Amino acid sequence: MQQDFTLPITTGGEFTFSQLNKPLVLFFYPRDNTPGCTVENQDFSRLYPEFKAAGFEVLGISRDKHVTHCNFQKKHTLQHQLLADPEETVCNLFNVMRDKTMYGKAVRGIERSTFVFDEKRNLIQEWHKVKVEGHAQEVLDFVKAHASA
Repeated sequence: MQQDFTLPITTGGEFTFSQLNKPLVLFFYPRDNTPGCTVENQDFSRLYPEFKAAGFEVLGISRDKHVTHCNFQKKHTLQHQLLADPEETVCNLFNVMRDKTMYGKAVRGIERSTFVFDEKRNLIQEWHKVKVEGHAQEVLDFVKAHASA
């Protein structure tokens, strides 16, 4: 990835991409406290110890505000951290904003997507138009194979 970014993180303070010195799974999801996004975050959280064992950090990102993320993380006891991008800066950087139709209305929102980076911050895998069911496990399988390669 060529461009750097800094966003608020639920642990407090900020996360800066260029300061990362380990592999990363970065997943974009539409909104906190919606059914699909809750399941996706719970799946990544459940598998988080295995991601860590493979040497990977996991971060979720959406357009929600920092306080919303903190409440969502606490409510569901999520083990991974969340990044707040209400201005869509990083969403646009990763080109995940899409025009969609929801309940018959045109809306602009995040296309569920996941990006995997190696320890040098090189993009090594990406998924777009992600279906929640089984996705976290698919990503874990990929990182385990990459870690052992």
